[in-house]
Amino acid sequence: MTTADTPPLLRIGLLGTGPWARNTQAPALAAHPGVELSGVWGRRAEAAHALAAVHGTRAHTGEEGIDALLEASDAVAFALPPDVQAPLAVRAAEAGCHLLMDKPVATTVAGARAVAEAAEKASVASVVFCTLRFAPETSAWIAEQAAVGGWFTARAQWLGSLYAAGSASEYADSPWRREKGGLWDVGPHALSVLIPVLGDVEHLTAAAGPADTTHLILRHTSGASSTLTLGLSAPPGAAGVEIELRGERGTASVPGWAGAETAFRGVVDALAEAVRTGVPHACDARFGLHLTELLAAAEEQAQAG
Repeated sequence: MTTADTPPLLRIGLLGTGPWARNTQAPALAAHPGVELSGVWGRRAEAAHALAAVHGTRAHTGEEGIDALLEASDAVAFALPPDVQAPLAVRAAEAGCHLLMDKPVATTVAGARAVAEAAEKASVASVVFCTLRFAPETSAWIAEQAAVGGWFTARAQWLGSLYAAGSASEYADSPWRREKGGLWDVGPHALSVLIPVLGDVEHLTAAAGPADTTHLILRHTSGASSTLTLGLSAPPGAAGVEIELRGERGTASVPGWAGAETAFRGVVDALAEAVRTGVPHACDARFGLHLTELLAAAEEQAQAG
């Protein structure tokens, strides 16, 4: 039962049962005080039933299972490869469900554009989970640096060791991540920090580095420039995340953050706020489309050599 002061729970269904769903999304959704985890859908029935049982909700599989989950949900969260996510996000929007998507929205501009247009046509809220925009520590830092202004240049290095020798990470088994590399996996995170602080990207230059590493040079609308180094194949001793700004008031470096589950609770809050107010979030499907456009342009340049 709800009262005038207690809004009804937002029913969010989860599409996907892989490591990201198991380790982050399902626990965060199940524990969120404003959410009812309305069900779990998976391509493998045994995985869907196992994850649903852990969190006390209903499992769905197959095409009819997607329809059943959409019918039972106000919104859906995606823990699927981007080019599986995109058409299902269109389908969910057309069914009237709000969208909580993972980055990148898709690995083609056409796929991401279809999602953005479907969300706008259906008037559903959408948020793309770029971690640092929703972790409390980093989201506050981004807002603070955007307000300060006067930045001259920035440097971002986001290097993982997912594909380094000896890595045992279960995320390394992801086919799309292995195919597209760090540009598409961690690039959205870095760009989502730099764009709100330095302004949109006016010009982009990209070059391939060792293994899956990509180097970017960006010119922003503020007049500032930035450089990015993105990859998933660094030696463990070289892995890490650094984002540093330099400008009129000196330097500023992005702080650490508590972890993905805490940040995911933040993105759930952001979606609920967008649903409640009707005001689009800055990291909505249209922003996800823009990130895809930038990443596709960078990939084309890097491959051309």
